[in-house]
This record gives sequence, structure tokens and C-alpha cells, in this order.
Amino acid sequence: MLYQGDSLTAQLLDDGIVELQFNAKGSVNVLNLATLQEYKNAIEAIAACDAAKGVIVTSAKSAFIAGADITEFTEMFKTPDEKIAGVFKSSSDIFDMFEDLPVPTVAAITGFALGGGCETALVCDYRVADTTARIGLPEVKLGLMPGFGGTVRLPRIIGVDNALEWMTTGKPYKADEALAFHAIDAVVAPENLRESAIKMLQQAIDGKLDWQAKRQEKLEPVQLSEIEHIMSFNTAKGMVAAKAGKHYPAPMAMVKLLEKSVLLNRTEAMLMENQAFGMLAKTDAAAAQVGLFLSDQVVKGKAKKAAKSVDKKVARAAVLGAGIMGGGIAYQSAYKGTPIVMKDINNKALDLGLSTAADILNKQVERGRLNAKKMASVLNNITPSLNYDSIKGSDIVVEAVVENPEVKASVLKEVESFVSDKAIIASNTSTISIDLLAKSLNKPERFCGMHFFNPVHKMPLVEVIRGKDTSEETIAAVVAYAASMGKSPIVVNDCPGFYINRVLFPYLAGFSQLLLDGADIATVDKVMEKEFGWPMGPAYLLDVVGLDTANHCTSVMADGFPTRMAQIDNDPISLLVNDSRYGQKNGVGFYEYSKDKRGRPQKVLSQDSLAILAAVAKQGAEFSNDEIIARLMIPMVNETIRCLEEGIVASAAEADMGLIYGLGFPPFRGGPIRYLETIGLQEFIEMADKYAHLGEYYQVTEGLREMAASGKSYFSSDVKKG
Repeated sequence: MLYQGDSLTAQLLDDGIVELQFNAKGSVNVLNLATLQEYKNAIEAIAACDAAKGVIVTSAKSAFIAGADITEFTEMFKTPDEKIAGVFKSSSDIFDMFEDLPVPTVAAITGFALGGGCETALVCDYRVADTTARIGLPEVKLGLMPGFGGTVRLPRIIGVDNALEWMTTGKPYKADEALAFHAIDAVVAPENLRESAIKMLQQAIDGKLDWQAKRQEKLEPVQLSEIEHIMSFNTAKGMVAAKAGKHYPAPMAMVKLLEKSVLLNRTEAMLMENQAFGMLAKTDAAAAQVGLFLSDQVVKGKAKKAAKSVDKKVARAAVLGAGIMGGGIAYQSAYKGTPIVMKDINNKALDLGLSTAADILNKQVERGRLNAKKMASVLNNITPSLNYDSIKGSDIVVEAVVENPEVKASVLKEVESFVSDKAIIASNTSTISIDLLAKSLNKPERFCGMHFFNPVHKMPLVEVIRGKDTSEETIAAVVAYAASMGKSPIVVNDCPGFYINRVLFPYLAGFSQLLLDGADIATVDKVMEKEFGWPMGPAYLLDVVGLDTANHCTSVMADGFPTRMAQIDNDPISLLVNDSRYGQKNGVGFYEYSKDKRGRPQKVLSQDSLAILAAVAKQGAEFSNDEIIARLMIPMVNETIRCLEEGIVASAAEADMGLIYGLGFPPFRGGPIRYLETIGLQEFIEMADKYAHLGEYYQVTEGLREMAASGKSYFSSDVKKG
């Protein structure tokens, strides 16, 4: 054994071949600082071994290397960018050391080789992958760029245009795709990987492969003519600007880096990468996107823990109500492999539910993402039914009938008489109290809320709502079922609006008041979309949700929080609903909806709606972008803090992911709590205090003032009161 570490070993095999094997103590190989130091030690041991003729890099895991350990680098990212650049120079120097070994090297790639794992493979002279391999540089998804030499080596291996595509999209590529890019040199069956990699290495040792020439290409400037250089980077800048926009600096930063660094040798280009990485790591977008990744890990971790704790997994499901929502739930369950009964009281509804599922599947077939066989199997997993006998064998029944407490209570009571005592009953309600609905059941401990978001197949979030009598076994089983459906479940406690709608409606109330104070609808939508980053401005969002639905929910929230969420006088939403303006569902709301000559949907501001609002709103007022953002976002952030303090949502990580997955909160801002902490707690308080006269929505909690005074973070503090 040339070297023995905790995460990797270097062993001299027959014929002078050294195997450098990554084998971390955990389930996957990751590159943390300790592993990088071991990597350096192993390289030095190989360099000192006179018998070494070549090196094969392998993994003892089912995956090569998953990437860098981002959890270890988050605190370092808060240091000055010069220090960050220094740390990454020390790390990239290690990769250069390996690349400079005086013998040929081959990487044997299985499973994921992402980020730092891909960069570990790129330093080798040759790369052999098996058919399970997934290779890529996904750092852009964290608001970062490759930091171990990826920006230097990849364009010299696969060409500038291809490298820009890989790095600015962050897409992982299958082995055959990577081979087509020439990112790897061969693809083999998993059982042949080691043998094939050793054979290639032996050919290089024997001089049958010119590994020195292949390596030299990675050390020199890229050979581009001046015209090629201008065309490549001008095209890339245009595409990245159009797709990424101003809120995501990482893609453009990589384009601008490569524009200069491809003209330099490895040493000079690597220094530029180190410096660029340091600057990018300090951006708010990087902090938010890294935070988002870590918060997502919290949510996924809880779902995995729940799945492990469940004695009996959901093998058969049922959904009651076969409308668009019921059809979406049936589709999602069936698509992910859990057979489901779709029960309704008439065939017309069942036809709508089945057509909803079929339409989703047909679109996937048309786009080449699904074949006819898979489509048939999904549809066969959905059993339409008009009677309750069909649900008797279900492990879970999800009620998705009309949003009316009396109707839901009646249906739930009926359901309980048909299912076994161990079957779980859940309600897909967006506003109705779970404790109220539970009163209709004899066994409320096996009942909870399971709030899906529309359209079900696109929205990742499922709110799992715990009632006061809901058992932990029930919660765990529903979380596990939601995760098996490909969803991100977040457990919240019962309250009016639960979590997502509870924090949404203060935002919408802020919008209504802003309109009454004279703000222009189109301007507000534009600011909240283009400047803040929401996928839809508040007026457009209300039209999509349905103004009548929003108006109903507003009254529910007002009943639940009569002082803070009382409906305002002359509420624009109510005024439009009273004039039968419901939004997209009937073609007119804040906007009017139609189709252009090509059949594409289009919207224009409704002049009639403007006239209705003009009768009650101030005229001619102007608001800055910052004012518009503050007046809408302060209420949302304040309500999120209240939900944390009341224990409605368990953690800042889940609070952030809930709005990211449920409402489309701008990912580059990381969620409401990350947004708050990016502004600064004290700075947010000072901003909110300027608007405190507008009402309780804008008045911060004493808990927030205490957090600001103590200098603590919501991500490391339990702020639940009582």
C-alpha cells in the first residue's frame, strides 16, 4: 500500500499500475478539505514511487464522486473573496499535481461524477465510463462555477462552445452523450469497467496511446482564430443573457471568464478561475442558491426518515373527486407506480379526471419523454369508479371534493365506513381547518391534510397538515407517500390557510392596498416579475388562481385572523368578483384573455376593470420599484416569521422551501427567510417600521427585534414561542 487514508487509498498493483481508489466512510464519495489533503498525500506517494508506471482512479462506491462537500464551504464563503480564492488555489494546485504526474492516468467512472467529481476525472489523461455514469458540472445551480479547474480543462477537452453549454446549464450527461462530446474516451458495461480502464492504461504505458500529447492540450491556450473567438463568445453572451437574466450572475461570469482564460496557459487560466470563483461565491445569489440546496436537503432528509419509520408503505391509494385536481393526483400516483382508484359520483367527472391524466401523458409522448407503453401502464394504474366498494382495499384515501366544509365533512364520514381501521384518510384542502374536518371522523388520529398545488404534475410541494389528534404514524406514512409520488412534502400544523396560503394572503392584501393608494397594475406586475423575480406578478397570479377563489380564501383568513387579516374596504378583488370578473377561468379579471392568430394565449389589461377600480382608488400616485417591493414583501416575510414563532412550520429551511416549491418564490433569493437575512434583520425592521402605519401586516414581531438584537440566524435558532 503506497498510501492509506480515511477516504482514499493508493495501491501498487501488477505491472507498475497504481490504483488510486476513493472510498469514503459515508454512503458517497465527496471532496471535503480532509479528502483533498489525502488526495495530495496520495499523489506525493505515487510521485515518489519509482515502480509506478501508470495510475487508474476508481471508486469503491456505486458512484464515482458526487462532488464537493458544500456544507463545509458555506462558512468559508462568508470570508473575503481573496481568502476564498486562496483556498481554491490551494485545492486546484492539488489537481494540477495529479495532472503533472510523469505517468499516464485513466479515470474509471461509474455512477455520478458531478462537480468536483467531474473535475477529478478531467485531470486524468483518459476517461472510461460505464453505462451508469452521469457526468457534469452543475455548480451553476448553486450560483457558483467550477472551482477545481473545470473552467480550464473542459474547454480544452471538448471545445469552447460545448464547455459553455455544459457549465452554464449545469446539465448532467449520460455516458453516451459525454462520449459524443469527447468528454470521455470509451463507454463499457459496468462489469467491464475496471478491466477496460486498465487495458487503456496499459496501452498508454506501452506507448500505443500518445498520452503526453493528449495532456499537453490541457496545458496550452485553446487554438481559436480571432473570428471564432468573437463569434463564440458574442453568441454565448446573448444566449446566457436571454436565458439567465440579471438575477443569476454565475452563467455570465463563466462566459466572461472563459472569454479571457481560454487564451492563456493552464497556470494563468487557473489563477483567473480562482479569483472569479472567490468573487462569485460572495454574491447574494450564490448564498441564496447554496442555502436553497441545503434547505432542500433538510426537506428530503425528513422525508427519507419518515419513509424508514413507516411499517407499511402505501401500496394502493384512492382519490375522491375526479376533477382537474383529482385527475392530477391520480396521474401523479399512477405515474410513480402506486395504483389508485379515482372515485366520483358521475361519469362526466370521471371522464374529466381521466382526460386530465391522458392529456399530461400525451404531451410527454409528443415531446419524446415517454413512450406509448409507459403511457398505457400509467393509465392502467388508474381505476375509475362510481361506488365506494372500490376503495375498500386502499391504504390511503385522499379526499379532493369541492372546497366546502359541510360537503367535505359528509364525504369523509362516509369514507370512514368503507375503509379498514388502518387506512389513512387525508383531505386535499387549501383553507379548511383539519381539526374542524376531523370532528366528522371516529378515528381522527388517522386523518390529516394533504394539500396539493395546481397543476399537480408540475408543482413540487405537498403540505402535510397535522391536526391536534393526528398520530405521528399517520404523518410519517403520508410524508412517505408524497415523497414516493415525486413530491417534496413539508409538515405544517393546522391553522387558517395552513402555511402557504397564510403567508400568501398578506402579500395579496398588500397588493390590494397598494392599488387603492393609486399604484398602476401593470407596473406592479412588471416590478414583481422583472425586478423581484416572481414568475407572475400579483394581478396575473390572482387571475390564474381565480379571483373568486382568492375572494373566498380572503374571507376564511379574515375569520381566522380578524384583526390582522380583516378584509379591507373596497377590496379590488371583491369589486371585480362582484362584477363577475374571475380571471382566466372566464376570460376577464385584472387582464382580458384571448388567443392570437396562431392560437397562442395573450393578455391585455382590462379597461373595464380599470374603470371599476378607478372609482375607489387614488389617482396619479407613483411608487418607486423599492416601494412596490417593500409594500408587498414585508407582509409576507412578517407572516412567515409568525408561522415560525407559532410552530406552524418547523424550521427556516422548510419555510423557505415551502414558498420556493409552492409559490415559485424566486430561487435566486432563496426563500423569505434567506431574503430577510440577505437584507439584514435590523435593516428589514427599519424598512418595515416606515410602513407600520399601514396596519398590522407591516408591524414586525418582538421576536424578530430580539433576533436582530442578538445577531442570531433563523437557520440556526429555534424561535418557536411557547
